[in-house]
Amino acid sequence: MAERIYIFKRFERFWHWSQALLIIFLLVTGFEIHGTYSLFGFHAATELHTTAAWTLVALWVFAIFWHFTTGEWKQYIPTMEKVDAMLKFYLTGIFTDAPHPFKQTTVRKHNPLQRLAYLFVLAIINPLIWTTGWFYLFYDSWESWGFGWLNLEWVAFFHVIAAFMILIFLIAHIYLATAGHTVSAHIKAMITGWEEVED
Repeated sequence: MAERIYIFKRFERFWHWSQALLIIFLLVTGFEIHGTYSLFGFHAATELHTTAAWTLVALWVFAIFWHFTTGEWKQYIPTMEKVDAMLKFYLTGIFTDAPHPFKQTTVRKHNPLQRLAYLFVLAIINPLIWTTGWFYLFYDSWESWGFGWLNLEWVAFFHVIAAFMILIFLIAHIYLATAGHTVSAHIKAMITGWEEVED
């Protein structure tokens, strides 16, 4: 029997979907800047990419403030408990209708693998994308900042590597979002805030 619980608060849902749209837009404009295709034109794509990046920074500032003032940051503390069970579930159990090894609650929204994945994003991908993006944006100031030794091609290379890591995370995130008891259950929960969990 399923129990209906309120998991995702209003700001959380706003932050999630706004961040998703901005990241997708940054990927679209970023790959155009990289020369993959032409959609907006190089100059417009560059301007749009920069504006979207600053908008995402502002959103993250609000999100960090919200997480710390509400105590929701605790939801992201990594744990190794049940990681092996989660791996087994995602590798085979999900295809054999095995019971989910993690019970979601209002104080434990994310399973151990999600927590580790978010830690990787926060500790590795985000610093890499933002540091390289910042240096790319302020290329003309490198000398005055004492970074004249930096190589623009390497900065661009690592920025693109980080973008591909974000794209891989996004694809995995979307796939796993469809792995609930119905294809749309987790997506619906991120729209309404209410999740159905096994009692």
